[in-house]
Amino acid sequence: MKTLICALAATALLQATAVYAYDGTHCKEAGVCWEPKPGYPDKVAGSKYDPKHDPNELDKQAQSIKDMEARNEKRSANLSKTGKFVYDVEDIK
Repeated sequence: MKTLICALAATALLQATAVYAYDGTHCKEAGVCWEPKPGYPDKVAGSKYDPKHDPNELDKQAQSIKDMEARNEKRSANLSKTGKFVYDVEDIK
């Protein structure tokens, strides 16, 4: 009985501190309480937080997907022609 009371008291204490853990939000709606840190700009473009992605780096994944689709096309054409699946595209004649 004593351990049950201690466990309930500890649970109530943890819940009470969790409720009051962060107090500095001004919610626009219920559940929409995100606020930027002080000094974070309204517009990210052109600020020091702008990631300025390189278009060549962004294009790498699109190019690799095109290459993958070309390899898969060769594999499926070889499979329909010979009835055997060959994984390595260089082995396909």
